Amino acid sequence: MPTVRADALRNRARILAAATDVFAEHGPDAALDDIAKRAAIGNATVYRHFADRTSLLHEVVRCVMTRTADAAELAVESSPDSYAALCGFVHAVADQRITILCPLLSSADHAGLADLKQRVITAVDTLVTAAQQAGQIRSDVSFADVLMALAQLTRPPAGRSWSDVEPFAHRSLRIYLDGLRAESDLPGRPATVDDLR
Repeated sequence: MPTVRADALRNRARILAAATDVFAEHGPDAALDDIAKRAAIGNATVYRHFADRTSLLHEVVRCVMTRTADAAELAVESSPDSYAALCGFVHAVADQRITILCPLLSSADHAGLADLKQRVITAVDTLVTAAQQAGQIRSDVSFADVLMALAQLTRPPAGRSWSDVEPFAHRSLRIYLDGLRAESDLPGRPATVDDLR
């Protein structure tokens, strides 16, 4: 197997970082030229790493979902305080902008993303269940409630970018997470995995 040159790895990382920002700001039709400009590299370098916009978008979302799954599993393993672990995970995921990027691929079947989604669901369910068993959060919510709130509270309105909502998103998430600690009658029923498909 040939060794990948260090400069090629650096260029790929720069492309992915720039593409994450550009896709989050301008959607799935963002021009590869804009991504190359943001990464401060030539267009030809982008095309050497990614054949087209679809393959680059897939890789951006795969990387973001991988970091999200890793963060969820780390939260499960690293903190004896389940509520604190859940809060840390929610805020970390907001910074990944996954709720902006993932819907860009929702209409197509992209290999490998279903397994990453399941890793996230399993870990968040573990965090929520542990916090409930410790008596730290209300007993009538599910992992799906947490993921749905995360998506709604971190998605910018049409025509706005993450930078416009970031200061308010973390505040709203904090209010939501604080609210998980109170017991009251909730309308409807807890969402399930099937509801989110």
